[in-house]
Parts: sequence; structure tokens; C-alpha cells
Amino acid sequence: MNPVIAPSMLAADFGNLQRDVEMVNRSSAEWFHMDVMDGVFVPNISYGPNIIKSMARHTDKYIDAHLMIVDPDRYIQDYKNAGVHNLTVHYEACNHLHRSIQAIKAAGMDAGVALNPHTPIHLLSEIIQDLDLVLIMSVNPGFGGQKFIENAVSKVSQTKDLILQKNASTKIEVDGGVNTETGKRLVQAGADVLVAGSFVFKSESPVETIESLRNCNSN
Repeated sequence: MNPVIAPSMLAADFGNLQRDVEMVNRSSAEWFHMDVMDGVFVPNISYGPNIIKSMARHTDKYIDAHLMIVDPDRYIQDYKNAGVHNLTVHYEACNHLHRSIQAIKAAGMDAGVALNPHTPIHLLSEIIQDLDLVLIMSVNPGFGGQKFIENAVSKVSQTKDLILQKNASTKIEVDGGVNTETGKRLVQAGADVLVAGSFVFKSESPVETIESLRNCNSN
């Protein structure tokens, strides 16, 4: 089965954002991935709900927002209002994770949890059945273009085992250093969604690159 491809708009050209949105619209990518950074939880700052809202006006595709911020509960309704379909918060940023997940679902969005590279999978064992998505970070969050952390492949396998063990329907998403080579191994380990930023937007033909990622497990 082909993975869902979610181009990371953090790597897009913000001087030509509508052009890059239209490129993703033409491509076989099913999702847009939006990385939100606050300069506190991670050392970088990106964009917030207003940029996502203006981008959402130009697409009918699924919008997947990854909040790399402290106190994400304060902004849940803002991201719903911006047009987000899935809102992912970090395990490390939530003191009351179950409550955060409930609030996201109460706002009418799918709910995901992201894990930093050092955070073990077993910490999700009591909540996996409530999650629509687990995001495995295969780089340290905060910057694009980093080298893939090899342990992410076994982490995906562990996540898949936990999902099966708990009879959950949670999707596994991976973000960081994804290309056709790492993507193939991640899909074979159980990944459902591949996020790719630099690999897509810095390629000569982003539409073809997205298609090659989508078919990475077929080659």
C-alpha cells in the first residue's frame, strides 16, 4: 500500500507560497504538513494559525498541523478556525496529555501526538487507542534539512506493535530526513504517512519527487 505523502510547508518558498501550494495541489500528495514553532519549545520560530488559514483557502486537501510549542491547549480552537484537520501536540509539551487529546477531538479535529527522538514509545501505551496519529520524529525538532536518525525505523516497528497489541486504528507518521531510501524502510516498518520538506521543495521537479516518494515501497 502506498504511503500518504505530506509535504512540509516549512521548506516552501514563503515569497511564493501560493505557487508552492498550487504545486502540492497538482501533485499526488494527499496532505499538507504545517510545522508550527514558537522559539521556546524549539529554538526556531515559523508561522501560526493566520498563515495556515490563508493557505487553507487555496486547497481542499487535508491539513496536518504539528505544534512544536509550549502550552498547546491555549491555541486548539485557533487551529480549528484556521482550517486544520489533524492537530498534533508533543508528548513532552503536555502535562495532561489525555485532556489535550480530548480537547482537540472536542474541537472537531483528529488528534495526534509527536515524540522527540529520545522519547520511548511505551509512554503512549495508555493513550494509543485515543490517538488518530503518532508522529515519530526522525530528527530533533526545530530545523529542516537534518540527517535522518536511524533508530526511527525500529521506533516505527515498536509503534506498529503497540497499535496492533491495543487493537487501535492509529496512523504512524514520520518526519525528518525522509527520502525515497529512508521512506521505503519506514513504510516497510509500518509507517502510513511520510512528511518530506527539503527533499521535495529543493528537488528539480517537486511533483515527480512526491510521486517517487509515494511509490517508494514499490521499487
